[in-house]
Amino acid sequence: MPFELEKVLIVGAGGFVGSAARYLLGGLVQSAAAVSTFPYGTLFVNASGCFVIGLLSQLFESQSAFGPNARAFLMVGVLGGYTTFSAFGSETVNMVRDGQPLAAGVNVGVQIVLGLLAVVLGRYVANLVWR
Repeated sequence: MPFELEKVLIVGAGGFVGSAARYLLGGLVQSAAAVSTFPYGTLFVNASGCFVIGLLSQLFESQSAFGPNARAFLMVGVLGGYTTFSAFGSETVNMVRDGQPLAAGVNVGVQIVLGLLAVVLGRYVANLVWR
């Protein structure tokens, strides 16, 4: 079985923490910029999530202080609940680091274009179904 129940629960607990942090911090930042419609809260969450995943990735690679459960809780759970943009950023940087700049560029383009198209398609389908 590819997923152990213990790991699923660890990731789920981390996801709760990350999602709650995203809601609280994103809302706090957005309300501080109340005169603007620019999504400062989302920008803050994505940038801070990328910083934290970079920090933790380097720490995990250079130190062996954290075991697989801690990594699952923090990287997949907390940061996954906080922002999946951090995973996208980390994976793209890893591709460049590993000598795959073309794959990294394709990843950036495909993730952005496909993500935007999926939002448009989802809105279109919702309009068809729930008129």
